[in-house]
Amino acid sequence: MEKRYQVFVSSTYEDLQEERREVMQALLELDCIPAGMELFPASNDDQWSLIKKVIDDCDYYIVIIGGRYGSVNSEGISYTEMEYRYAQETGKPIIAFLHKKPEEIKSKDTEQTAQGKAKLADFRHLAE
Repeated sequence: MEKRYQVFVSSTYEDLQEERREVMQALLELDCIPAGMELFPASNDDQWSLIKKVIDDCDYYIVIIGGRYGSVNSEGISYTEMEYRYAQETGKPIIAFLHKKPEEIKSKDTEQTAQGKAKLADFRHLAE
């Protein structure tokens, strides 16, 4: 029997729903099992423990980065970046999809503050 790979798909949510659907559909077509935050909101420490367990159980980690940094924890780090850093720390193979032309993203789907834009730029650089 062939192994079916489980893949954690991470991104900000509201602005990248279509992109997430396309990545998940591609994974299903490759006979992989997608896992992602649709299963649980990343909003507190209990959820963070669950997210880490799901990442641990996955074979691969995919991050999609568009124009938003995302919801942040009490330390000002987005849950998407926390997931990415955790996958990196645990040695998961990581695939990052970064928007090729972030300046062309609709304004409503981008960071509005200088601080948010700076954090997003730093995260994009990390994922490159």
